[in-house]
Amino acid sequence: MKAKEFFGKGISKIKNFRLTRRVFAYPYVLFMLAFVVAPLIILLVNAFLDTEGGFTFDNFKSFFTDDVSLRVLGMSLAVGVITTVLCLVIGYPVAYILSKWSSGSIIVLLIILPMWVNFLIRTYALKSIFDSLDVTLGIGTVIVGMVYNFIPYMIMPLHTTISNIDPSYAEAAKDLGCNSVQTFLRSTLPLSIPGILSGVTMVFIPTISAFAISGMLSNNTVLMFGDSINLRFTHQLYGTGSVMSLIMLAFVLILNFFMNRANKGEAPRNVW
Repeated sequence: MKAKEFFGKGISKIKNFRLTRRVFAYPYVLFMLAFVVAPLIILLVNAFLDTEGGFTFDNFKSFFTDDVSLRVLGMSLAVGVITTVLCLVIGYPVAYILSKWSSGSIIVLLIILPMWVNFLIRTYALKSIFDSLDVTLGIGTVIVGMVYNFIPYMIMPLHTTISNIDPSYAEAAKDLGCNSVQTFLRSTLPLSIPGILSGVTMVFIPTISAFAISGMLSNNTVLMFGDSINLRFTHQLYGTGSVMSLIMLAFVLILNFFMNRANKGEAPRNVW
C-alpha cells in the first residue's frame, strides 16, 4: 500500500509538471554555480592559504610589497585607459555617421564580423602585418592590437544608442536657434552617454584583464596584469595568483558600480 502511494504521488507530480520560466532557469543557475561561483570560492580560499595549506596573509603581503607586480598593474591600467580613449575617439564618429545611414546596421555587422574569428588568430594576423612592414614591436603595437580587438565593443552600444535617439530632440534644438554643433553638444551627445558608458565598460574591463595579446605583439617585452596572473598559476604560485585575480575582480566590480550609478543618473532632463 505504501509503494502504491509513493508511486502515485510521483506520477501525480509528473502530471502536474509545467514548463515555467523557473524551470528554464535551472540549467543556467547550475552552470553559474559550477563555472562562476565555485571558481571564485576556490580563488578566495587559495588567497588565504600558504604552500602547506595553512591560513596566512602572506599572499597579500607579497603582492603589495612587490614593486614589479605593482608596476605591471599600473601599466595595465594605463594601457586600459589609453585603449578606451582611442576606441571612444575612433568609435563615436563611426557610430554617429553609421546611425545616419540607411545601410548603417549592415556596416556595423561587417565591423562585428571579425569578432567571430578567435582573437588569437586575429592577433597573429596583425603581428604578421607589423612584421611585413618592419614595425618594431613594443607598447605601441600592443595598444594598436588592443584597439583593433576591442573597438567593436565600443561601436556596437554607441550605434544602438545613437540610432534610438528621438530625432525630435535635435529638431527642437534647431527650432530654438542652435546650429549643428550646438545641437550635437546639447542634444545628441548627452543622450548618447548611456552608450558611451556601456562602451567604456565593455572595452576597459577586457583590456586590463587581457593576456597573450601583449606578449604576441611585443615579443614578450610588455607584461600585462593578465599575463602576470597566468605566469603565477603556470608556476603553481596559486596563492599570489589568486590574490591578483581577486584584485582584478575588485577593479571590475568597482568600475561596474560607478558606471551603473552614472548610467542611472542620466535622463533626458539633463539635455538642456
